[in-house]
Amino acid sequence: MNMDAKIYVAGHRGLVGSALVRALKEKGARHVIMRSHAELELTDQIAVERFFAENKPEYVFLAAAKVGGIWANDNYPADFIFQNLQIQNNILAAAKNHHVKRLLFLGSSCIYPRDCPQPIKEEYLLTGTLEPTNRPYALAKIAGIETCWAFNRQFGTKFLAVMPTNLYGPGDNYDLNNSHVIPALIRKMHEAKMCNADEVVIWGTGTPKREFLYSDDLADACLFLMGLEDNQFEPLISSKQQAPIVNIGCGEDLTILALAQLIAKVVGFEGRIITDPTKPDGTPRKLLCVDKITRLGWKPHVALERGLGLAYREFKQKLNESADSKLMSHV
Repeated sequence: MNMDAKIYVAGHRGLVGSALVRALKEKGARHVIMRSHAELELTDQIAVERFFAENKPEYVFLAAAKVGGIWANDNYPADFIFQNLQIQNNILAAAKNHHVKRLLFLGSSCIYPRDCPQPIKEEYLLTGTLEPTNRPYALAKIAGIETCWAFNRQFGTKFLAVMPTNLYGPGDNYDLNNSHVIPALIRKMHEAKMCNADEVVIWGTGTPKREFLYSDDLADACLFLMGLEDNQFEPLISSKQQAPIVNIGCGEDLTILALAQLIAKVVGFEGRIITDPTKPDGTPRKLLCVDKITRLGWKPHVALERGLGLAYREFKQKLNESADSKLMSHV
């Protein structure tokens, strides 16, 4: 990938998109194209087509999506399937129409069947029933993968889809209703610590196992894949039997209860951690097989405890900035 080329990051303000922008700028990218939601409505097909015609990006990272945890998926299923289908269809069609050299589509590990063998290999896609709590989002992402694959076969595009494991890091969403498990637990533990609470209650039984990856590691993996030589990149997208997908993770997981205990340690909360089995657990286990990207020569760099420390530091910084902003508004 030529760092002098025009590179469009769709969703640059999100957890993944902001990490991609940081990584691109660190690598010396000179023409990173970004548009806010106010500047470009990605669910508007005409606006997206016009944007591609005017800006002519050569490389695209499709990281824009409506995302959220179990509560958000359960309460806004129509938004999750409809908006994500619109966003990805508009960008993929425009990228094809305007001859983008390479595109990376960001999917999610929730595309895989709820009870498939562990660790999860790329070929397990569509081999079983999805997890009900995020089915609409997963189906939208599966449709995106199939669209990438179909466009590659019919139009000769070079679209690759990557399936990250659960992510966390700078730019995360700490809203208790709409966030994923790590930011939600960081906020819960911090607030409990500040209030001298005796306990923190976590959703579910605490027994499901999850794998986590720091967002800057994901961005590094995405740039690694987009920068592969043709003789390594082409086999990833040209198979007629295997969808053009690559798992990205660390290859290790832990229980939600163990995660909560680790976050409590990082935050400094010393009270009890109580599980609430009346709340949903979600998928019992999601550990990705990362053999494909490992063989290509990539591996993550940020260990979980270190990454949690970095995330907690950013969370406290956000709190301080919010407090300063409120103070200034009353001056």
